[in-house]
Amino acid sequence: MTGIDFILAHYNYSASIILMALGFYIVISRGNLIKKIVGLNLFQVSVFMLYISMGKVSGGTAPILTGKPELFSNPLPHVLILTAIVVGVATTAIGLALIVRIKDAYGVIEEDEILVMDRAREQLDARSG
Repeated sequence: MTGIDFILAHYNYSASIILMALGFYIVISRGNLIKKIVGLNLFQVSVFMLYISMGKVSGGTAPILTGKPELFSNPLPHVLILTAIVVGVATTAIGLALIVRIKDAYGVIEEDEILVMDRAREQLDARSG
């Protein structure tokens, strides 16, 4: 099996890795706080995809006992992902609420400009105090 055949056979893992790298890149390369939240959400979705794809068994059914021998898919990753989705939505809401407060306090949502304003305020406090 060549490298490209391996990647195509495991496309779900490849897609997760690409989304994860893209989300991480957005988080570290962008100064806009909204874009950082979007990058974190993209990273989070890639983790969800990875866990859900690992939980699915080819030819497996829902784990409902019928009395005859069957191949079951593991429901645990799906349940954990449901919990993670709820936590992710709450985390995103808190992050956006914090960005609104930062915008009210500083007037901008660019990380670089906020840091410059903080340094200027610290220097002003040091001179006056």
